[in-house]
Parts: sequence; C-alpha cells; structure tokens
Amino acid sequence: MLAQLSIRDIVLIDRLDLGFHEGLSVLTGETGAGKSILLDGFALALGGRGDGSLVRHGEAQGQVSAVFDLPMTHPARKLAQAQEIDTDGDLILRRVQYADGRTRAFINDQPVSVQILRMVGTAIVEIHGQHDDRALTDPAQHRTILDGFGALEAQAEAVAGASEALKRARQALQSQRLRVEAARKEADFLRHAVEELGKLAPQAGEEEALAASRQAMMQAEKVARDLNEAYEAVGGQSSAVPTLAAVLRRLERRASQAPELVDPSIAALNTAIVALEEAGEALAAATRAAEYDPREQERTEERLFALRAAGRKYDVPVDGLSILAATMASDLAALDESETSLSRLEAELTEAEAAFVGQAQALSEARQAAAAKLDTAVKAELPPLKLERARFITRIESDANARGPEGFDKVEFWVETNPGTRPGPMMKVASGGELSRFMLALKVVLAERGSAPTLVFDEIDTGVGGAVADAIGERLARLAGQVQVISVTHAPQVAAKAGQHFLIAKSAEEGEASRTVTRVTALEDQARREEIARMLAGASITEEARAAAGRLLQAAGLRG
Repeated sequence: MLAQLSIRDIVLIDRLDLGFHEGLSVLTGETGAGKSILLDGFALALGGRGDGSLVRHGEAQGQVSAVFDLPMTHPARKLAQAQEIDTDGDLILRRVQYADGRTRAFINDQPVSVQILRMVGTAIVEIHGQHDDRALTDPAQHRTILDGFGALEAQAEAVAGASEALKRARQALQSQRLRVEAARKEADFLRHAVEELGKLAPQAGEEEALAASRQAMMQAEKVARDLNEAYEAVGGQSSAVPTLAAVLRRLERRASQAPELVDPSIAALNTAIVALEEAGEALAAATRAAEYDPREQERTEERLFALRAAGRKYDVPVDGLSILAATMASDLAALDESETSLSRLEAELTEAEAAFVGQAQALSEARQAAAAKLDTAVKAELPPLKLERARFITRIESDANARGPEGFDKVEFWVETNPGTRPGPMMKVASGGELSRFMLALKVVLAERGSAPTLVFDEIDTGVGGAVADAIGERLARLAGQVQVISVTHAPQVAAKAGQHFLIAKSAEEGEASRTVTRVTALEDQARREEIARMLAGASITEEARAAAGRLLQAAGLRG
C-alpha cells in the first residue's frame, strides 16, 4: 500500500508530506483547490508523463516521492530485483522533474529509466478517473483480467507453453528443410568428392612423411653414385691392388739378395694392399646399403603430387583433406538421413500444433464461461450506480487460425449505456462519469481475484448524488476491505465512509501574498464533520447541514 507521499515544488504545491493508512482515504476540497495537482504529482512518481510546466514557478525542479509498504513476494519487488535493485524494506519510487522538461527516475535511490518506473508503478497502483490517460483500461489487459476472474491463469500459462513448443517445432522443421535443400543442391558434388577422397584415402601428417622420404631418396641416389665411383677406384677394375700385388711378388723374390733394401718396401706394400682391400670392402658394404628402388621413389612422388593436387582442388591444406573427407561423408550421410529427420520433425510439428489447438480451444471455452459470469456479476453492481439501463459486455473474438501465446482469443470490455444504442468499447462509448462507475463496478467484482494494492478513484462520483453517491461510497468501502483505496470526491456520502480524510485548500503563502500554495490537512472529528457539512450545504454551512453530516458519519460507524 501507499505509506507516504512527498511532493516538492509541483505547480501550487511547495512542500507536502502525507501519510496514508490502510482502508479508504478521501481527498476533498473546493473546485480548483489542487486535487488534480496532487494526483498529477502522484502519477509522475509512478512513471506518468513528465512536463516542465509541472515545476512550481520560479523553481528549477520539482520532485515527488512515493513510499510503498508491500509484501516481500509482491510482483513489483520482483520487477525491481530484475533491475538489480535492493528491495529490502519499503519500495520508494521517486521522480525529479526539471523546468526545462528533463526528468530523472529512481527506485530506492537507484537511477532507472522512466519505462522501468512506469512498469513498477503500474504493478502497485491503479488510477481510475475521467481522464483516459489515467484510467488503466487498456484493452490489452482485458484478457488478463478475465483470466484472473475465471481463475484461468494456469490454463493460460499452459497455452503459452504450448505456443512456445509449437514455435520451436516450426523453427526446427524450417531449419532442417533449409539444410536439406542446401544439401540437395550439393549432392552430386558431395558424392563425387567423397568417392575421390575415399580412393585417395589421405592421412593426417602424410604429406610431411612423403616429402621427407622423397628428399631422403633423392639424397641417397647421389651418395650411391659417389660410393660406386670410389669402389671402382679402390676395388673394381680400376683398382691398383693387382698391380701392387705383382710388384710385391717381384720384390719378395729379391728379398734374399738385398734384404736391408727390400724388406721395408715389402712391409709398406703389404700394409697398402691390406688398407686398399679393407677400403674396398667398406665401400662395397656402403654401396650395398645405399641401394634404393627408383620405382619406390616414383611411387612416393606420385602419391605426394596427387595429395597436393587434391588440396589445391578443394582449397584446403593437404593435412586437412582427411577432415574434409570425413565431413563430406557425414554431410552425404546426413542428406540421406535428413529425409527421415524431416518426417520426424513434421510429425512433431503436427503433434505440437494439435496440443496447442486442444489447449487453446479448452481455454477459449473456459473464457466464454468466465465472461458470462463476469458480465452477470458486473450487471448486479450497476443499478445502484445509476446504470440500471446499461449493459457490461465481455466481448471475445476467437480466431482458430491464431497461434499466439494468448491462444485464440482477443478480449475487450464493451458497454451499452442505454437500450437500443450501439454497444462499443468501454473507453469510447462511456462518458467520463459512466466510465468511472463501470470501472468501480468491475473492480468490486474483481477485488477478491486480486488487484493492485492501491486503487485511486478520481472524482468518480461527479454528476451524481443521493442514493447513487451513497452506493458509490458503499462500494469503495467494500473495496477498501481488500485493498487500499484513495478517492478524490465531491460527494459527502463517499467522504463519510472513509477512515482517513484529507482537505485540500489554496491559501496565500506567508510573507508573499502574491503567491498561492496548495495545502493538505488531515481532518479529525469536528473538522471532518464541518467539511462534510460544507460539501452538503455549500459556502453557507447551516446547522441542518452539520446535523446531516453527523448522521452520515454515524451511519458509517464513525463519530458524528
């Protein structure tokens, strides 16, 4: 509920601090005293339209703060928490209006956008009056109101879930169809590529291994050629060993004749021959080891060149060919499998659509039943409000082809103000006073089904009196048993039923007779009776009026 309202420098209000209680509170005063200014300021704190003209003349800015005492589980707290606002304790909505037209919004002293302030304010307060921009009669909310009255929230939530499931099923099918269509366009290319790469069977790291093998073979060919030449010189036909052996034999035959001359040479030749023979054996072994197969080199080069050609063709590194081959094979397999997937997704879409239609149809039927009950309940409240010839109509337009989260139905509250006239949307057909009374009747019916914690009614008793005004007051009091009700009223019958009474009046500012200010005073006992007497009698208050005021207060269970 609204616990406190503070206004600074808004139009004629320089400084105002009001504390509110539970139940019914009324604001009274002569026409032009500033009741509308107070409500304009309150609406500003709730996220209403700002305007530089609201700032008191001569001031740079004005400010309005509204303090609310709400249950910890109230939706308004959750909305604030979603903006990372600390909501422990009271919830304080504040708006600063600058004279140049700029505004700033705060929730618990944390800056927020005006849209967030309005969202939170709408969850806390409903203002109903004769001004369209204040009355929360948005047709977009009528379906929600009807669902709340009929206790259909769970069904509506189930339909919203079925709608979301239907949306996902439709998107999944559409996405798969696009993939299948794209795959079909590439099917021939995929089959050729998979076949070609399957035959090639590229392996990761194969290019590097083949290139290294090829390089080694090319080097081995050169080494083998040089080893053969060296072996030919040492151990082949060009070898000097046979010649040296013949010379050695001749010297050995001469050794006995001159041993001191021949023996050293014989020893040196033996050593040379042995060294040459060992070198020949080493070269022969090296030559055998260096032998390579030219056909193997040719096969290696063909494989390497084929892999590199495939890499250029498919525009991937050679090492990526194996991955590409696997991907293409998977895509080709998916193309065949996609037909089965399409059938499965089509079946799932049909199932999701059937589930949505079934639940939406059931909700639509339940809404029709709830609408009939709502119309009957509101109708019962109309005669005492001088709307006995009027009709309240919950109009439901159903479109079975709709597939939205709300189901099939568009709901709007219509009225027929007099028999034989054309019914139409409540906001367009009803006059200001009629609209206020229709909304009062509707709120009385809906009170037990949930409501904003604070309801404000702005002069809904305009143009009525006597029994009708008393009926309005009685219904406001009934509402106040469920939620906090604040009413701006000219009807003494309404004012007498309030638990809290404020008087709004204009006066000259002290020390500056040229400036006018609006003051609000909480009335008790005698002062309250005097104000109700003024409302009954006008400018000249008579004793009869005071007595009548006392009787109204006594009838309401208060001291007269």
